[in-house]
Amino acid sequence: MFNPNNMFLYGLAACVILFIIAQSLFFLVRAYRQAQKKGMDMKKIRQVIVSSAIFTIAPAVSILLGVVTLAKFLGLPLPWIRLSVIGAITYELPAATSTATALHVPLSELITDARVYSAIVWVMTLGILPSIIYVPVLFKRINRGMVSMKQRDEKWSDIFLTALFLGMISAFLGMVFSTIRTGIVGWIPVFVLLASAAAMAVCGICIKKCNAKWLENYALPISMIVAMIFSVFITNVIKG
Repeated sequence: MFNPNNMFLYGLAACVILFIIAQSLFFLVRAYRQAQKKGMDMKKIRQVIVSSAIFTIAPAVSILLGVVTLAKFLGLPLPWIRLSVIGAITYELPAATSTATALHVPLSELITDARVYSAIVWVMTLGILPSIIYVPVLFKRINRGMVSMKQRDEKWSDIFLTALFLGMISAFLGMVFSTIRTGIVGWIPVFVLLASAAAMAVCGICIKKCNAKWLENYALPISMIVAMIFSVFITNVIKG
């Protein structure tokens, strides 16, 4: 029987994560020394380092919750390594759950079939590869186009960027509304979506009306945490 929590997988995940940490520290030290050579204000540099470190805490909470969610059926090593490297629960969770659903595998049980586990890993890996190729190939061209658009009409540029973001988000709406025909239980994802939107709206009001600018960096993880807590509550209420 295949064990997704095998110690070999833990060791592999630990090696990759230690490499990422070492790489981050390497470039942090190099950047700090370069700032010293350039005669930059080191007090401000240290403030930036500290504030950046603090601002990573809230997004890390949402990523941690994503790891816990995926670990329920994929074990801990794979979600740990995937979200440590990529950190995009909006991609990792749909990729894993859609593959498991297509293979008729329950998401409430730990996967012990090596073929199913391998299929999920391949889908998650191959699905993210195009972004690795597109970014270096198309980034400069897209960036020049966005800069040019902003110079011509800043308002239209903001609308266009918002439309792109909404288009990306709408790709995940199929998962939300795919089960609504099954009855009230099928509406649980919709209720969770609305709760998340309400939390984001409250954060937006606080930012604009109460001048709580610090919330700009925490609005997304807060809305995700609220949605996850609400999902547990609404599921218990509906399913009894």
